Amino acid sequence: GKNSLRQKVVDELKHYCNGFHLLWIDTKVAARMVWRLLHGQVLTRRERRRLLRTCADLFRLVPFLVFVIVPFMEFLLPVFLKLFPEMLPSTFETESKKEEKQKKKLNAKLELAKFLRETVAEMAKRNKADTG
Repeated sequence: GKNSLRQKVVDELKHYCNGFHLLWIDTKVAARMVWRLLHGQVLTRRERRRLLRTCADLFRLVPFLVFVIVPFMEFLLPVFLKLFPEMLPSTFETESKKEEKQKKKLNAKLELAKFLRETVAEMAKRNKADTG
């Protein structure tokens, strides 16, 4: 059934607490990676991507904190998220948003693959006509 307003507020607070906790963990791991970089070690591709994502999340956190700190500003958060969908740090995204992003990326890749397949087929036809 429907959740009460109190339950929705509690769920949102849990979501943000979990998001801050995950961001804290990512920040600690990123700090260790930076320490390793400063001491001459090389990061793997996966570690480098995680470090870049964490740094981007920390930069996104600044405007996000304005919404959390200023009273009643959180009511404008959905409007700003609609205008700037990448404003939230990645640790605050819901599963449905992550799935939606993955679907969009997959559709874009499928469209690109279809275009490339058609291009290769057209080139094959031209080559066949030129040689035939």
